Amino acid sequence: MLKIQNLSVNFGDKELLKDINLNITQGARHLLTGHNGSGKSTLVKTIAGDPEYAITHGQIIFNNTDITNENATTRALMGIFLGAQHVPEIPGLSVLSFLKHSCIAHTHFQSGQDLSMGEFLQKLELAREQLNIPKEWLNRSINVGFSGGERKRLMLLQLILTKPKFAILDEPDSGADTQTQQLIADTIKDMIDTTFLIISHQPAFTKMLQITGTTSLSNGKNVIE
Repeated sequence: MLKIQNLSVNFGDKELLKDINLNITQGARHLLTGHNGSGKSTLVKTIAGDPEYAITHGQIIFNNTDITNENATTRALMGIFLGAQHVPEIPGLSVLSFLKHSCIAHTHFQSGQDLSMGEFLQKLELAREQLNIPKEWLNRSINVGFSGGERKRLMLLQLILTKPKFAILDEPDSGADTQTQQLIADTIKDMIDTTFLIISHQPAFTKMLQITGTTSLSNGKNVIE
């Protein structure tokens, strides 16, 4: 599903990653570990296509396609989802509008078909009930006034609706209470057609996830064990 070969990445003039290798098979629940500043967030942002991080060497192969030079939008439409640790607030853009346009774009790109409003609302209602999300949240601006745990539930809502092939979750347990952490773990386990790469520092949370493999980074390099 994802193969990274000898990947080196710069932020400005500073090299943050050096010759990173990573191989994640389809259906895996893969854990990415390392101390703060080891390069974990840099790696996942690079996989997602953040333009601030420049690939200077190596390749990213996703689902047998070289995406090294693809932009973030194309990668997202191809099925790469990033649940970032720090998400922006977007005043004026409602949760409902954001989810609608996201689902329509993904459906059209992947199947060539249009998603009707009725189909979208049906899927939204099922996902909302699954996550116990109040209807009034849908008319609020993206992440504005939401707590850490509530933002995690909105991330899960987008995850369930878009059904990505590959989901990257950067510390999804951060700022979430025990109940929300369990909801996150249950959602991950239920999404059997999605491969996951997860960053977490909490052993109690990762124990819930049935992790299938682990990669560790230190100072921007693979830790060889």
